[in-house]
Amino acid sequence: MSRKIMLITALAFIAGVGTAQAQAPQPSAPAAPLPGYGTSISVADAKKAAAAAIAEVGKIGSLPDAIAIVDPGGYLVYFERMQDAHLGSVQFAIDKARSAVLFRRPTKVFEDALAGGRTAILALHGAVPIEGGVLIISGGKIAGAIGASGGTAPQDGQVAQAGADAVKQ
Repeated sequence: MSRKIMLITALAFIAGVGTAQAQAPQPSAPAAPLPGYGTSISVADAKKAAAAAIAEVGKIGSLPDAIAIVDPGGYLVYFERMQDAHLGSVQFAIDKARSAVLFRRPTKVFEDALAGGRTAILALHGAVPIEGGVLIISGGKIAGAIGASGGTAPQDGQVAQAGADAVKQ
């Protein structure tokens, strides 16, 4: 009888392992390659991006924003703070732009990951997990990034995107 029990147990175990392996999740498709770094955005284009971002603030009725444009190394190229923008937004706009360019992705990616429970995002030095940092692409390469801060996170994202779109080539 004990042999019968051992045989049944062994068969059940093998069947269970086979089922578990059959239900293992399939690896997801590889992510699209990130754009490479290119030539830095010019001051003239940075001013054009900031002007478009500021115009977007007025269109959507956001609170006044601070707008920062950085080069591919994360260094400030142009900055503008609207009248009455929060003083705390100054550094935050710069940090959002720097985060986007250094990690080659919009800061919304980090916000979404954190909202999905990926708390490890908080360990990435320089990553800002709040929407409002967007890449500026020129010729398929990263020319810099724009950061907006002062409104809600979705408003900042919309403002930054408007600035990036104004100089996208």
